[in-house]
Amino acid sequence: MERAIVKTKRGESAGRLLMKLDQIGIRARIAKEEPEAILLAEGEIDEVSIKTMPEVDQVTKVKLPFSLASREWHKKDSIVNIAPGISVGGGNVLIIAGPCAVEGKEQIVKTAQSVKRSGALALRGGAYKPRTNPYTFQGLGIEGLALLAEAKKNSGLPIVTEIMTPEDIDFMLPHTDILQVGSRNMQNFSLLKALGKVDKPVLLKRGMMATIDEWLQAAEYIMAGGNFNVILCERGIRSFEKRTRNTLDLNAVPLVKSLSHLPVIVDPSHGTGKSELVPSMSLAALAAGADGLIVEVHPNPQEAVSDGDQSLDLEEFDKLMKAIKRLLSVIPEKTLEGSKCSVAA
Repeated sequence: MERAIVKTKRGESAGRLLMKLDQIGIRARIAKEEPEAILLAEGEIDEVSIKTMPEVDQVTKVKLPFSLASREWHKKDSIVNIAPGISVGGGNVLIIAGPCAVEGKEQIVKTAQSVKRSGALALRGGAYKPRTNPYTFQGLGIEGLALLAEAKKNSGLPIVTEIMTPEDIDFMLPHTDILQVGSRNMQNFSLLKALGKVDKPVLLKRGMMATIDEWLQAAEYIMAGGNFNVILCERGIRSFEKRTRNTLDLNAVPLVKSLSHLPVIVDPSHGTGKSELVPSMSLAALAAGADGLIVEVHPNPQEAVSDGDQSLDLEEFDKLMKAIKRLLSVIPEKTLEGSKCSVAA
């Protein structure tokens, strides 16, 4: 069984093309409708005959199981727009910073203002926290989302926060700019399918036991639903090593970028579990070709309710951002795009 991705000409009927393909024994479905429709087709693919159909602009045979996410079909790097003046991919570097969990107004607003001054382009903060231990802090929930909105108002930074179930999507959409799928939910297929129907970027973290192909096929679930705004995040995999929380798989960055057009960022905080390793691994990730970082930052890591050991304090993050800017100055194809929003007093 051969597979292909078929792109229609602008303004042409995808429905009519579906019927024509069906008549020649090719099963197809629409993955994305605007502005030109993208169809996933299976059967005996004759590229020449399909290309002659007046509705068709492009036909690409694909072999990889993550067809839409692959470079077989889309050769150029994809760029995902986050907010006005902020994007990731295609040379645009995205730095996301903030605490593991939202703990209170002073904590999240202070962090947001500080990381913005240092050069971060988005604020991370967990309102809902999936935890291995059911008795540890699980997040502030709706209150946490309200505090993230307050931090955004004060800093101008777009918000990145984790979503755990399909039922949460509707009420979280107005309060976040990037919906994060955590490592434990990478193969929550019901959630991935639901996120395929939203018009908002999705940050997809690699599962702690996932192969590269499994990770990219998880991204395919989202894209097959019509949402092509997917950002991949390498956050370390579980191995036999006990000195670090995880093994940060940086060779995954150039490997994935050779297979997929999607932007790839790195989480050195979860990848190492040790704050003293975060700066060096952050720079190594960018040198390896990563399109950005998501770093845990807390005003007082010793008092953090979760992940304090892997969090930088505000001064340490500022020092890291200075090092990042120096590194990017010698990587001509990478640009740290800044937000035009000003920090509130």
